[in-house]
Amino acid sequence: MSKDLIIIRGAREHNLKNLDLDIPRDSLTVITGLSGSGKSSLAFDTIYAESQRRYVESLSAYARQFLAKMDKPDVDLIEGLSPSISIEQKTTSHNPRSTVGTVTEIHDYFRLLFARVGDPFCYKCGRPIKAQTVVDIVDQIKNLPEGSRLLILAPLVSDRKGEWSKLFQRLRLEGFVRVRVDNKIVELDETENLQLNKKIKHDISVVVDRLVVKPDLSRRLTDSVELALKTADGVLVVAIVDEKNKILNELFFSERFSCDYCGLSYPDLTPQLFSFNNPAGACPTCGGLGEEGYFDPDLVVPNKNLPLSAGAVAPWSGPFANYFYGLQSAAADRYGFDFYAPFKNLSSKAQDIIFNGSGQEEIEFEYESEGFMYEAKRPFEGVLPNLNRRYRNTNSESVRNWLNQYRRRRLCQDCHGARLKPEVLAIKIGSMNITEISNLSVEEGLKYFKKLKLSSQKKEIGRRLVKEIVERLGFLSAVGLGYLTLARSAGTLSGGESQRIRLATQVGSPLVGVMYILDEPSIGLHQRDNQKLLSALKKMRDQGNTVLVVEHDDETIEAADYVVDLGPGAGEEGGRLIFAGSPKDIGSQADSLTGQYLSGQREIPIPTERRVAKKFITVQGARTNNLKNITVKFPVGVFTCVTGVSGSGKSSLVVETFLKNITFIGNERFRNERRKRNCDDIVGYEVVNKIIDIDQSPIGRTPRSNPATYVGLFAPIRDLFASLPESMARGYQGGRFSFNVKGGRCETCQGDGVIKIEMHFLPDVYVRCEACQGRRYNRDTLEIKYNGASIADVLNMTVDTAMNFFRNIPGIWEKLATLSQVGMGYIRLGQSSTTLSGGEAQRIKLSKELSRKATGRTVYILDEPTTGLHFEDIRKLLEVLSRLVDQGNTVIVIEHNLDVIKVADHVIDLGPEGGDKGGQIVAEGTPEEVAANSKSETGVFLRKVLKLGDNNTR
Repeated sequence: MSKDLIIIRGAREHNLKNLDLDIPRDSLTVITGLSGSGKSSLAFDTIYAESQRRYVESLSAYARQFLAKMDKPDVDLIEGLSPSISIEQKTTSHNPRSTVGTVTEIHDYFRLLFARVGDPFCYKCGRPIKAQTVVDIVDQIKNLPEGSRLLILAPLVSDRKGEWSKLFQRLRLEGFVRVRVDNKIVELDETENLQLNKKIKHDISVVVDRLVVKPDLSRRLTDSVELALKTADGVLVVAIVDEKNKILNELFFSERFSCDYCGLSYPDLTPQLFSFNNPAGACPTCGGLGEEGYFDPDLVVPNKNLPLSAGAVAPWSGPFANYFYGLQSAAADRYGFDFYAPFKNLSSKAQDIIFNGSGQEEIEFEYESEGFMYEAKRPFEGVLPNLNRRYRNTNSESVRNWLNQYRRRRLCQDCHGARLKPEVLAIKIGSMNITEISNLSVEEGLKYFKKLKLSSQKKEIGRRLVKEIVERLGFLSAVGLGYLTLARSAGTLSGGESQRIRLATQVGSPLVGVMYILDEPSIGLHQRDNQKLLSALKKMRDQGNTVLVVEHDDETIEAADYVVDLGPGAGEEGGRLIFAGSPKDIGSQADSLTGQYLSGQREIPIPTERRVAKKFITVQGARTNNLKNITVKFPVGVFTCVTGVSGSGKSSLVVETFLKNITFIGNERFRNERRKRNCDDIVGYEVVNKIIDIDQSPIGRTPRSNPATYVGLFAPIRDLFASLPESMARGYQGGRFSFNVKGGRCETCQGDGVIKIEMHFLPDVYVRCEACQGRRYNRDTLEIKYNGASIADVLNMTVDTAMNFFRNIPGIWEKLATLSQVGMGYIRLGQSSTTLSGGEAQRIKLSKELSRKATGRTVYILDEPTTGLHFEDIRKLLEVLSRLVDQGNTVIVIEHNLDVIKVADHVIDLGPEGGDKGGQIVAEGTPEEVAANSKSETGVFLRKVLKLGDNNTR
């Protein structure tokens, strides 16, 4: 076996055609080819899967039961494999608590650094916090009003689960008499019979002394305070109680930190205190999320032209309408406002009473129910308190969903999005607290920590932590993510961004002899930052690792040590090795489409004439995220490309501002509401009648969903089979040919085609159903055939094969043709939706929209539609988009790909940088006008592809 090669023989996974290939180890290898040519089948489903399977099989049977089942790929031989790490295009996390800082673990270093070298300040007066001595604590207690009854408590257990019987036993032996358990005073002699629920969290404090504040209290109080501090390791609680020992107030004291002026004491500075995922530090109002749900008055009263009598308060106009009608009418009579006037004409005081209620003042009202009149006297609750109470108390998911239509999200009104308690935010390093540092971009954070000055003692404590933070921030910057803030939610990251975050983590782990497999890491990356990414990949290679990259980007291909090109087509026509060798030689390979585009033999042509718009939709004062109050004109009836460096605000402008606002104001329910979100106004949207967002979210989340069902093909195909003479003779309806319902499906596997066999301590095994042989239908259903093919045969056809098969059925053929036009001719009609990439899902959605009747007044929005597309696939996609525009529609694309930008009619370039330094319009106009703008980073690269001269570098 060669130590310098990964040897693959007879690879047949998915559409691979018995592939034989040698890949050099310790090199950067790019696997390219048309979409569907077998790149992922080779890289992930064959090489990575076999490496992982061998690793798992080396473990014990006991360990294997906790790991996912690993199938053996269909390959004769693979030699020279290393332990492998897969870095795919998967969103890092949808958990709202996950941020860039938590995912990269940089936030963990922040927490430890603040706990060890942070300077605490009083969050009320801003003075530095200093340690309290016993004398300070005694003096503060003595200043309480004379006659106050006190309990001196030593807190021992805080919010922890357990029975704590041994703790009670120890306290009895130490001579204590009483404890407070969950706010209840208990004699220690009684705790022998006390059974605490070990699954519930408890608070336990020992009662050190019971006192009454008097002038001669000093000696006894000092002894009690010293004992409490010693027992509870430096902290104590003074509970002020009444004669029945009911707690009126509590004061917390610590030997460590307190403010002499405000009397505030701080708990121990621990890493947990700086975590918004821990109750110790999280803002109690929002629970550490930084935002909260609230009932929005604008949603509660969506049409302010309606009077209260006609149901202006939307949630009170449904069930129990008579009851709420009587309430509002009585409130109007009591406070003297017009019940029949439009809501917008009511005084602010009247509107406040409707929204927030009458407080404690009672009013008399009557209402009718089932023919009977009822009278009552009570305070008018107000619609917002009423909805909050119902939302808080209901256990019904349907009621909660109904109430959610009147709710919005906003920054927490207490922490203002900082997620942490005010006392935590008052702890600083330098001049900033942990949230302010997390809100810095990666680049700004690097500068801050490189310039950070600490005292000699704190510098020694934090030296290693600061070094680790700087290194990790540097790795993120090295892969082109310098614009991200560490506080950014992980759920808002694109697939390419999350992939590069994991790549940065691997760059920072100096492993040797590992095989890294990446799936299009250049997604979402501006050409300016490509070199950063390539440098990171080469660094991993130079450390002694093998790097395999599935990629279409020409710059990445040309920078590789070795290129593997698969094809010649997609699906059944792919899976063959077209070229393997140096990127310098691929251009001479006659049957390589990749080589032809790289060498310039083929290219996507630049339009000879740009379309000119006569109408515009103008977004005024856009300020979503990092947008700097900009006004942007989107031309109607042309192909517009929004571009700019990563993080410059493209999605904030197009999706968060333009799309969501037009969708919102186009909703009939809110047609009379003119308030816009995150912008001043949108003018000219009336010229379009529909806006369609074609994103990369999955078209289905279960294995039963498939492309045929999504685009509306499966229903007419089932109807066609049901209309056959044999079906009509047997009485078969269209439902007979569905594998999701009883009747025509195979009941042995319930239409899955496979059966899961549970193996207990071994991984579950999936075997093909013997009854239907994996065809999903029962024997009687499969006997019905159209042109010799059963329904199972049709679902197994590729789109291109099915086009020929159904060429005489226009309704079916047209939908298949649109799938083929967007480059999806290679997928099978019954292919599980879960196996499709984001780019494939986006193109299937596009084909669905294309198959609908064109209105000529539709706006199509696509976010990086070239994801996963080869040069040839991009050409096909652009032809489809151009046809949409020719029909009078408007196409707006967010894109970095220069082949897309150069064919656009209008370009809006944002920047000049990412994050806080972005959000401005750098250039706009035709591609030629943007290329001529010296301030545009995109223009630098456009000059080259538009062949406007050699001035393409700075």
